[in-house]
Amino acid sequence: MYEPIIGLEIHVQLATKSKMFCSCANLTEEAAPNTSICPICMGHPGTLPVANAEAIRLGRLMALALGCTLNPHSKFDRKNYFYPDLPKGYQISQYDEPIGIKGLVEIGDGKEQRKIRITRVHLEEDAAKLTHVTPDMSHPERAARVEGSRTLVDFNRAGTPLMEIVTEPDFRSSMEAKTFLQELRRIARAIGASAADMEKGQMRCDANISLREVNSKQQTVNSTDLIVDYSMLSPKTEIKNLNSFRAVERALEYEIKRQTELAQKGTPVSKQSTRGWNDVKAVTEEQRMKEEAHDYRYFPEPDLPPLVITPEEIELLRAKLPELPKAKRERFMEEFALLPADSRLLTDDKQLADYTEKVMSELFAWIEAENMELTDETRKKLGHLTAGWLGTKFIGILNEQGQTLSQTKITAENFAELLKMIFQNRINSKMALTLLPQMHATGADPSNLLEELGEQLGDTDELSSIIARVIEENPKPVADYKKGKTTALQFLAGAVMRETKGRANPEKIHALLKKTLR
Repeated sequence: MYEPIIGLEIHVQLATKSKMFCSCANLTEEAAPNTSICPICMGHPGTLPVANAEAIRLGRLMALALGCTLNPHSKFDRKNYFYPDLPKGYQISQYDEPIGIKGLVEIGDGKEQRKIRITRVHLEEDAAKLTHVTPDMSHPERAARVEGSRTLVDFNRAGTPLMEIVTEPDFRSSMEAKTFLQELRRIARAIGASAADMEKGQMRCDANISLREVNSKQQTVNSTDLIVDYSMLSPKTEIKNLNSFRAVERALEYEIKRQTELAQKGTPVSKQSTRGWNDVKAVTEEQRMKEEAHDYRYFPEPDLPPLVITPEEIELLRAKLPELPKAKRERFMEEFALLPADSRLLTDDKQLADYTEKVMSELFAWIEAENMELTDETRKKLGHLTAGWLGTKFIGILNEQGQTLSQTKITAENFAELLKMIFQNRINSKMALTLLPQMHATGADPSNLLEELGEQLGDTDELSSIIARVIEENPKPVADYKKGKTTALQFLAGAVMRETKGRANPEKIHALLKKTLR
């Protein structure tokens, strides 16, 4: 039996206006190639870098959010290697004195929580972007214009501020690695450090994986208190540049299977290597043998002064940390009696979390205004109602229309009023689903829209009359119900709903039908 030992190295592109060491605009992926470059980021002789103060601030803020200790003294280093996308022939990075060390992040909610240790957080510049072009043989005319395979270089990305986050080998499954990356994205977005969109290249991941043989009598220990004996591990394999959560999960699953099969055949992985993930073939492919730190000939960057921060400055920076995702999820579960899954759904996006909080505040204010007691049971019902209608049904409508929450005309007060009407049984789900798109498009008050449609029918003479007519017009289902076929009642209830055009409360329909049929 073999257990995977996994560590991650994550690069996050910082959301600054300019690049890391020059004043060129930090452009998006959509910008035209090579439109934001200068002699500094192109590595021309005689140019001098100047560190981006905002990138340093965001890096330190992110390090604090990850539970790291900020180094009072850190510095930049030159990491020397030649590659076509590295115009200087070296990368300005940080080696032995990064901005932050020894952090801790908890993943998971409720009882199932895992602690992941952060080794270090450091700043560096990104390399350029390479695009590999091969002749398209399906279009002979196009292929004729391309003489063999070529590689195009876009230097817009050269010099972009990057933050690298290195974890300890605390992951024991591909799912844990994916969950951690999703939490990391939430944290980066919460503090405004980065949108951390993997599909847009704003967050990239390298995964290091080894196998450890586990005794049949020994259980795998999912605890960060476990000291990994590296002499018991197979040599490390690094999977490079994973650019989606799905790719991380699939690549690790493949590599676990590949290495396990090799070990079982008696030919385990024998040396460190770097592999790439082929998403089309769903396999990892060997690229090169893994380099060691000494291969890069690190030495202090002579053109940049060290970074110094005082304890007082650290505390001022810590005070600017917003409420972090995990704390917000726990608060929503406590205040609004949400289930862990619902809390995660409603807090994943900052705008949705803020909107949810306003809606719940309006609902609680209504309870107080009505002199009703806000019991735990009432909080649970309101929380469940909000999660279902806001987090699922309404977001579903927005997704269908290709819109975001910022485009809706529904105020938090009006959304809360819609939920209140559902809670009071003034309207049923069908009517609410009719009102919701109209509210979104017009911003109208649900009460006004309801007046146009007509209030939901209750236990009235009109509803009793409709039920009597349905029973008279459907003798066979009535006879079936009296013979004990309970499904016949559903048929009759559906007929009543059609007659009332969805304005009747389903519970009252069932109750009145049973009463009348008795």
